[in-house]
Amino acid sequence: MNKIKEVLEEKGIKQTWLAEKIGKSFSQTNAFVCNRRQPSLELLFEIAKILDVDVKDLIDSTKVK
Repeated sequence: MNKIKEVLEEKGIKQTWLAEKIGKSFSQTNAFVCNRRQPSLELLFEIAKILDVDVKDLIDSTKVK
């Protein structure tokens, strides 16, 4: 599980903006944001860089067992 949605909300960033920055469609980006799909590690690092956060901030460690 990821916390992309929470970071976007905290920063006041729209999913459409993120989709454009990562070169993915809105529907693909929305699937990542809503945790229906998980981005690759490479893409997760790219998203963290774009959002100017540590990649750890995008990972929900409470769900990891």
